[in-house]
Amino acid sequence: MSRLSGPSSTNWVGRSARVARLGAKVGATHLSTAARKVFADADRRSELDTRKQIATAQHVTEELGQMKGALMKLGQMASYLDDALPEPLRAALATLQNNAPPMSAELASAVISEELGADPSELFVEWDPTPIAAASIGQVHRAIVIDDETGQERAVAVKVQYPGVDTAIAADLKNANILGTILKQGFGGLDPTDMVEEIKERLTEELDYTREAQNQQRFADFYRGHPTISVPDVIPKFCSRRVLTTELVSGHTWSEVLTWDKHERDAIAETMFRFVFRSLYTMRSFNGDPHPGNYLFHRDGKVTFLDFGLVKDFSVDEMTTFETMVRLAAVDHDVPGFRSVLENAGMLKVDAPVETSDVGTYFSRFYEPIAARREITWTPEYASGIVRHTFDRSSPISQYATVPRAFVFIQRINLGLYALLGDLNATGNYREIAEELWPFTRSAPSTPLGHAEADWLRMRAANTKS
Repeated sequence: MSRLSGPSSTNWVGRSARVARLGAKVGATHLSTAARKVFADADRRSELDTRKQIATAQHVTEELGQMKGALMKLGQMASYLDDALPEPLRAALATLQNNAPPMSAELASAVISEELGADPSELFVEWDPTPIAAASIGQVHRAIVIDDETGQERAVAVKVQYPGVDTAIAADLKNANILGTILKQGFGGLDPTDMVEEIKERLTEELDYTREAQNQQRFADFYRGHPTISVPDVIPKFCSRRVLTTELVSGHTWSEVLTWDKHERDAIAETMFRFVFRSLYTMRSFNGDPHPGNYLFHRDGKVTFLDFGLVKDFSVDEMTTFETMVRLAAVDHDVPGFRSVLENAGMLKVDAPVETSDVGTYFSRFYEPIAARREITWTPEYASGIVRHTFDRSSPISQYATVPRAFVFIQRINLGLYALLGDLNATGNYREIAEELWPFTRSAPSTPLGHAEADWLRMRAANTKS
């Protein structure tokens, strides 16, 4: 087992004394090895390249300025779809996918000291100065804390925001009209105003780790006890606007999952599908960043979901619109009714000079996997085809179609999820799975995971009543 790097022997004596004092307060803390096992697992993960480090807040601003700040985030959103995008849009986004180099250990410590009032060596029983992961606007470190309730050691992940990133992104957002210019490459009839405003608002919210902590804990509480979905708990004592501390979880990466047998990949895909649409239809919330780097994977279909900085909450009216569209398009196959809802939702220009049947054909592509009770296999080609279809300016429908504000991250989730399921080559009857999740059907479980989730729902309902 490798040890943490950094402290000298003299510092280690001081640290040991602090640990001893903590031990006296909480009892037999060090008898528990579970936290250190997780910590050790994390230690074996590949670490960020530290040959180039950001040493000052000024460097942060300079680096993010070179990467176009908020536009970098847009590039990250599309990074796993870009092969399917039209060339002008793909080329524009290709320049926006860089990650900032990691902060130096000293700079990360300075952020924590400023936010939490003490140096990491004083706050944590253990602190690893080398980051284990990069976040979009920060980086993640490992640490060990003492749990106030149990007195036991607890391995945690500490996300530290780049100092000055808020200034860099705020400055960038003042000139965010270029976002509309890029996005308009895909839709001939697009009015990018609402779309740009929605992206700007969500990105501004993502800067506030306090909000992210609230979002993550809400999801963690909702899915507590779920058979295959888990969300790490937040540790509020070590959180602030620029520091987010959560339970540290070890697991498999996306690249590893892609080597698993088909049964395991199908189960992972079903869990991801259930998480997205259970959250949407039951919580009226979306974790809006379906990127494989935001997940940890386990056997038997178990997935740990990370990163809740980009969460979108929907109103009752918005959800009613989404549900009506699904019902008319995939269940009732009522094309005239479907067109009417599209027009009322602002997705299609009212009285556009196009045939209603063509409208149905154009928009129904998004509902193909759930349009009939049949077993399907998701493929990368299908996922890419949906993206190409979305940005197909040769279709007369696209000249009259746009993406209203409420639908910006719905599209993001659908396209992202389809891409991931395609990479997994997942097979299943997704219409029957969807019927378990839709509020207007709520059918009986159709898979082993569905039965396990139904048991969880009954237990959750019973606990809520009590």
